[in-house]
Amino acid sequence: DILRENVKQGTELGLKAKEFMDAGGLVPSELIVDLVKDRLAQADVKEKGCLLDGFPRAPDQAQAMVDAGLKVERFLLIEVPDDTLVERGCGRRLDPETGDIYHLKFKPPPEDIQDRLVHRSDDQEEAIRVRLGNYHSQIDGILPFFKDVVVKVDGTGKPDDVFGLVSSGLDSM
Repeated sequence: DILRENVKQGTELGLKAKEFMDAGGLVPSELIVDLVKDRLAQADVKEKGCLLDGFPRAPDQAQAMVDAGLKVERFLLIEVPDDTLVERGCGRRLDPETGDIYHLKFKPPPEDIQDRLVHRSDDQEEAIRVRLGNYHSQIDGILPFFKDVVVKVDGTGKPDDVFGLVSSGLDSM
């Protein structure tokens, strides 16, 4: 959400990040680290803690977390085959009026709103496969930083089932 919020707000870093996202690439680490550090310094996070979704995405980001003294209590690794992720992403549609997310197969939208739905540029198959290739090239360099706190979760089930597995993984803290 940190990244998408900055893109939505049109911040300088958000606009730079959007160029990479639209091309299906990963946003460079220096941009992500700056965004995350800023968010972690805010009062609500200092008081309540947080869950970082999609960070770190590269070994240098993991190293930046260590260098900043950020303590990680759990590192959830949600495992899903690439073809399943492509199917999930390609079918996703956004309702720009409500912000609701639909899926053409798994959560079909009401017929009366279908014409206004948006298929985001980063939900195209080519962009998804580029991101997955980048992910696979990075994950082995990230996991050693968190080897003592990794919890693997099977992400192939229905959303409620995966949520239950994620919750269990967090509860094991």
